[in-house]
Amino acid sequence: MEFEGKVVLVTGAARGIGRAIAEAFAKEGAKVVINDISEEGAKKAAEEIKASGGEAYGIRADVTNYEDVKRMVEEIKKVYGTVDILVNNAGYWTTKLFKDTTPEDWEKDIKICFYGVLHCTHAVIKDMIEKKYGRIINIVSDAGRIGEPFLAVYSGAKGAIIAFSKALAKEVARYNITVNCVSPGITKTPGVEEFLKSVGGEEKLVKAYPRGRLGLPEDVANAVLFFASDKSDFITGQVLSVSGGYTTVG
Repeated sequence: MEFEGKVVLVTGAARGIGRAIAEAFAKEGAKVVINDISEEGAKKAAEEIKASGGEAYGIRADVTNYEDVKRMVEEIKKVYGTVDILVNNAGYWTTKLFKDTTPEDWEKDIKICFYGVLHCTHAVIKDMIEKKYGRIINIVSDAGRIGEPFLAVYSGAKGAIIAFSKALAKEVARYNITVNCVSPGITKTPGVEEFLKSVGGEEKLVKAYPRGRLGLPEDVANAVLFFASDKSDFITGQVLSVSGGYTTVG
């Protein structure tokens, strides 16, 4: 029970990668706060984790709205007292060639992916500094490391999170706070089904993955738990690709 007593906030956690991360922390004894834009989804996920013996609390908040995020954090503090570990997982992507996108497409990708991270991190960072402890793990994407066609603005937003994480890591390391990124390749979740169709299907893409399969949400969750654990205490400002060898970045 490595995270017994720790309070973990996972954004966008009603399903997919976020849900797998929340479940993994709950199995290790953490008090998990499941955030999602869908209140029904967040509360249902929390109830299912509790039914399996874990401790969880579901809460709706729109990560693109800073006031909503601050309200969420205040509610968490009333329930659990603090946020020890923040996993910025909420994301969104527009699957189009850049020439076919609109400013409205750009705004949605950037507000959810990048501003969501800024809002949630800013809402918890002062308390982490005060208590001299915190773990922040940002779910980015290998699209933000090497770029991907059909995902140009999403790639840019994820790249921005990587740069932000490295800078923040240097600011807060003295307070026993680490900031790292977990960078999945294509991971089999409900949210990627349309993307897989748009690029020719899983069978076509899997050929680019040396491990011979696409990622699973549990693969990402394992990397997140590592960065949240004491095993990574001297690691900060880093990006770990979880992509079966698809991305090898020096």
